[in-house]
Amino acid sequence: MKSLFKIGLLPLVLLELLFILAGCEKSNSIAKRDEGMGELDREMELEENDSNYEKALIGEGIRIGFLMDTLEEERWARDRDLFKESAEALGAEVEIMIAAESDALQLEQAEKMISEGVDVLVIVPNNYETTAAIVKKAHQSGIKVISYDRLVKNADVDFYISFDNEMVGTLQAEYMVNLVPEGKYVYIGGADIDYNAHLIKKGVFDVLKPFIDEGKITVVFAAWTEDWTPENAYKNMMLALEANGLQIDVVIAGNDGTAGGAIQALEENGLAGAIPVAGQDADLAAVQRIVKGTQTLTIYKPIKRLSEKAAELAIRLAKGETVETDRKIYNGKIEVPAILLTPIVVDSQNIESTIIVDGFHSREAVYQE
Repeated sequence: MKSLFKIGLLPLVLLELLFILAGCEKSNSIAKRDEGMGELDREMELEENDSNYEKALIGEGIRIGFLMDTLEEERWARDRDLFKESAEALGAEVEIMIAAESDALQLEQAEKMISEGVDVLVIVPNNYETTAAIVKKAHQSGIKVISYDRLVKNADVDFYISFDNEMVGTLQAEYMVNLVPEGKYVYIGGADIDYNAHLIKKGVFDVLKPFIDEGKITVVFAAWTEDWTPENAYKNMMLALEANGLQIDVVIAGNDGTAGGAIQALEENGLAGAIPVAGQDADLAAVQRIVKGTQTLTIYKPIKRLSEKAAELAIRLAKGETVETDRKIYNGKIEVPAILLTPIVVDSQNIESTIIVDGFHSREAVYQE
């Protein structure tokens, strides 16, 4: 029996060698087929296939509640549409509710979504303080909460995603002090109940402080603008002009809506275009004013990037995944994990290479061709 086993083993070994040789030949033929296709190209092809696979499956069966404060400003309609598009592209369902700048309505909408069993809440808070109640109710039902663009204060919010709003103010002020290093400055801030307005103001005044301390710059008027409305910004700007006998050198506004209200007041006093004005959000009307010369700059925040990141984050948190970040923002209660994207200064020199190239606004719309 032992000799028969030894004799029978030889053909099996030979057969195995034949299979190995055939495999080598097959590998050689694959290598020849791939000749001329770079390693990077192959990796990109694999990554693209993996990405498509994830996009098809990553959010399947997940329901996201998107609570928004308002659609009054141009940018928020973009956020709504782009977030919905991004989340649905990943397979998730999205329910959107607008609070019309009402704390009570936003709480009611949140309770409805929680009772209907959404998997995650994404909130643009109307009031950064009172929204803490929504976070608490969501957590009691095991629902995680993402603070979108505006930080919820004094709450155990799970994640904050936005642009770096302090940097927005920094960029505005740095541009202006380079343009006008000495003179009378007016600051028309956003809504006091919006924590972003405070972050932007901090960025502005951190830059201005050394110039103020040296006596080069004097902030002759500074005010919050209720509800961020152009009408209230117009009233603030009229007060600033009257208080200073029309002698003003720079206006820094909380956003493009408030910049528009300030510019209306300047126009009525024959000063539009003579006094540099900074805004933010890259609203179409603001970019048109930059072309016209009545607004100096805006801060562009590519909302498509924000919405895509937020949709991906919402799905990952809903699935119980851990999302690592090296940024944290203290909200008065905890250090909130944060993703902060980088804003971009836009003036008359780079409109084409920023918002138009990105498709944020069309060239025809900007230049009214």
